[in-house]
Amino acid sequence: MSTQTPQDVVVVGGGVAGLSAAVFTARHGFDTLVLDAGASILRRNAHLENVPGFPAGVNGRQFLDLLGEQADEAGATRHEAVVTRVQRADDGDGFVVETDGDDRYHTRHVVAATKNETSYLADLDGVGLIDRGKAFVDTDERGRTGVDGLYAAGRLAEKPHQVAVCAGHGAEVGVAILEDDDQPFYHDWVTPEGYFTDRGRDLPPGCEEIDTEERQRREQQSLARMRERFAEPHPAEQVTHPSLEED
Repeated sequence: MSTQTPQDVVVVGGGVAGLSAAVFTARHGFDTLVLDAGASILRRNAHLENVPGFPAGVNGRQFLDLLGEQADEAGATRHEAVVTRVQRADDGDGFVVETDGDDRYHTRHVVAATKNETSYLADLDGVGLIDRGKAFVDTDERGRTGVDGLYAAGRLAEKPHQVAVCAGHGAEVGVAILEDDDQPFYHDWVTPEGYFTDRGRDLPPGCEEIDTEERQRREQQSLARMRERFAEPHPAEQVTHPSLEED
C-alpha cells in the first residue's frame, strides 16, 4: 500500500452532501480530499425540479458536475476510488482511510457520505449503525457520530433524498467540523467593501470584503461560466437504475 499526503478532511463519497461539505472545509483552509466511487444517485435523475434558484429545473448531472467544480475551486482534491476501510491511526491521532487502489490516507476528520454503504466503517468501534432495510449511521443533527472526528452527511445520516436537503446538511457538517476544530469562523460571506470595516468592526473570520471592480469581475466571470455550461444540453447520457440495465 502507498501512503499519501496527510489530510485534514477525507470525504468518502462525491455526491451532493459530500461535495457540499468539502466546499466549506476547503474554503477555510483545510486540506480536503474527496474519494468518489462515481455512483451518485443524482446521475439517475431525469431532471431536477426542486433545487432552489432553478425555477425551470436543472439537469442533475450538470448540477453535480458544477458542484464538483466548485469543490475544486475551493481547494479540495478529488480522486476516483472506492474506500474499503476506515480505521483509527495506530497512534490514536485521526484515521487511516484505505481504498481499493491500495492507497492509504491519514486524516484528522472523515465525512462518510456514501448513501447507504457502511462496510468501510466496520473496524471503527463506537459507530452507531441503523438497519431499516438500508443502512444508516446514527448522528446528531450536525452529523457527528459516536466516534470523535467521524461525521456522516446526507442520506447516510438519515436525511431525505432531496438534493436541497442533502446539500444543506453537507454544508452544515462542513461547518460543524470547523467549529469542532476550534477554527475561527463567522459566516462564509463575501460582502461589499466597508460592510464591516466602515462600521468600526474587524473583518470577521470567514468573511471577505471586495470593492466594486472586483464584484463586477466576479459577476462577469460567473455569467460567462453559466453561459458556457448551459448553452448546450449536458453531454452525459441518462443513467438508470442498475436493475434496469440491459445485460
